[in-house]
Amino acid sequence: MKKMPEITDIEIVKASLDGDVSAFEILVQRYISGIYKFSYYYVRDAAEAEDITQETFIRAWKNLKKFDQEKSFKTWLWTIAKNASLDFIKKKKPLFFSRIAENDDELSSLLAPYSEREETISHLIDRKILKGGLDKILGTLPASYQAVLSLRYNENLKFVEIAEKLGEPIDTVKSRHRRGLIMLREAMA
Repeated sequence: MKKMPEITDIEIVKASLDGDVSAFEILVQRYISGIYKFSYYYVRDAAEAEDITQETFIRAWKNLKKFDQEKSFKTWLWTIAKNASLDFIKKKKPLFFSRIAENDDELSSLLAPYSEREETISHLIDRKILKGGLDKILGTLPASYQAVLSLRYNENLKFVEIAEKLGEPIDTVKSRHRRGLIMLREAMA
């Protein structure tokens, strides 16, 4: 078998469908961090984001046979994550965006392997304070605007990639981005 970075998602999907039990695990390892971050920006709660992340991979695994191997697995997976997040929000009904996750330390420890190590403690503290304030304001926006802004600025994705992940037209994504920034500026003023 090829080295992990050289294996394409489609090859892994085919191996999984052919009965390789460990193949799907590679996909989970490859995308778990991104799916978690994506889910977290929808629900703003570490435990709920973990549940949505788990639900995303369960749905993907159960429906792997339905996946069109001519398409992008990553886009398909993010669409599942978006739907799982929206399903969760619908079930929960009153969603208090003003509430910041109490488990901020839990989130930090989960994301620690992906953070840069060279930053000083004071920089980390300053960034956490700034991010907390921005997250509070971002949390007041509708979930669709939060998702676009999060993918644009936290994941550094282009509008085309965001549109692909969310399954939305690119003009809708650009419009939500522009309106979301306007809302953020107004909230910060």
